[in-house]
Amino acid sequence: MLYLWLKAFHIVSLVCWFAGLFYLPRLFVYHAQSEDSISKERFSVMERKLYRGIMGPAMIATLVFGIWLISLNPSAYFGQGAWMHAKLTLVVILIGYHHMCGAQVKRFARGENTRSHVFYRWFNEVPVLILLAIVVLVVVRPF
Repeated sequence: MLYLWLKAFHIVSLVCWFAGLFYLPRLFVYHAQSEDSISKERFSVMERKLYRGIMGPAMIATLVFGIWLISLNPSAYFGQGAWMHAKLTLVVILIGYHHMCGAQVKRFARGENTRSHVFYRWFNEVPVLILLAIVVLVVVRPF
């Protein structure tokens, strides 16, 4: 029963984390397009609150519940092929992306953004591709 509770909380925290990973770069798009100081300040506040108040705790919860799940039966995850190794590699990349977003939040707050809204539109697609790959690995387990 503990396994199912952990799995449920892992999925919920993952959904919250990805909601932030999808929305924060969209805020970057709007922030990069804004020209007045009131809008720039508003976006900085929104970005900071989203990153610190939702994304950070959701990422930590996702990792804690995921590690806890694996620790209950490591051979079940690592004994069925290389899909879990690939998934964990993508999770590490996703954590890097998360921290790149945090660095960008700080750059915007300091008024040091040098990238256009077009860059952030493409940057916004990265977590979609990672999520797609992770879901396929977990559900299909292709190798």
